[in-house]
Amino acid sequence: MDSNFKFKKKFGQNFLKNNLIIEKMVKKVDILDNSLVIEVGPGSGALTKVLAKNAKYVLTYEIDNDLKEILTREFNDVNNVDIIFYDFLKRKIEEDIEKYNVDNIYFISNVPYYITTPILFKLVDSSIKFKKIVMMVQKELGERMSATCGTRSYNALSVILNYSYELKKIMNVSRYEFKPIPNVDSVIIELTSKEKKLPVKDIDVFYKLVKDSFRFKRKNLKNNLGNYNLEIIDSVLKKYNKDLRVRAEELSVEVFVDITNKIC
Repeated sequence: MDSNFKFKKKFGQNFLKNNLIIEKMVKKVDILDNSLVIEVGPGSGALTKVLAKNAKYVLTYEIDNDLKEILTREFNDVNNVDIIFYDFLKRKIEEDIEKYNVDNIYFISNVPYYITTPILFKLVDSSIKFKKIVMMVQKELGERMSATCGTRSYNALSVILNYSYELKKIMNVSRYEFKPIPNVDSVIIELTSKEKKLPVKDIDVFYKLVKDSFRFKRKNLKNNLGNYNLEIIDSVLKKYNKDLRVRAEELSVEVFVDITNKIC
C-alpha cells in the first residue's frame, strides 16, 4: 500500500493487513469451480488477490477514485478481475454480471462498516441467488444478524436473513489487524442459501411487513402496523397465543411468514 495514501473516514476505510486471516477466510468458503465472486471495497486489493486465485472471475466495486491508480496498477496483468469505480449501492448488479457465464455466484468482502446493513439488504433484495455471502462485519452487527427470536439483538435484518440463509460465524478478527485501527472488533459471518424455505406468497410484502414491524422497536405491532389490516394480523397472532400488543422481537420467522400469506 502506498505509504502516502490518506485513509478516508467518510468511506469507512480500514484495510485488513494480516494476509493469514484473508487466506483463512477464503479457504473456509471453499469456492467451487466456474464461479464469480463479487466484492465491495477492495481497498489496496489484498483480499481481491486471493479471490482471483480461487475463483474464475472477480468483480469488485470501489467508490474511492483515489485508489484507481493503485488498483489499476496492481491488477493490470490479472485477466480475471474487473474493477468498477462506482458506488455499489447505486449499481444494478444484475446488469453488471450479465456477461459472466458461471455456475455459482458468491459475495465475499470486508465491507465498510457504515454501509454494511444497506449492502445486506441490497443483496437480499436482488434476484441473484448467491451460493454464499461471506462478510467481515462489526462484531455487534454480526450478533444482530444471527440473533434469535426473543433476544434484545433480534431485529428486521435478523428475520430477513434467517428466512433465506443459514448463518455461521467463521472467526473473530481483532481491531488491531486493520490499518488504521477501528474502534471495534470484527467477525466474519457466512450466509449459505437455504435449499428449503418457508413458502411465502409475496416476498416483497414479507420484507416490507418485517421492516415495518420493527420500525419503532419499543412499540407494539398495533402501533407499528397501523396501515395494515389489523383484524387479519390479530387472527394470525391468536394462533400463537399472542395479540396486537406483542412486539416484533417476540415473533419468529414462521409467524411473519404466516401473517404475510394471510394479508396477501
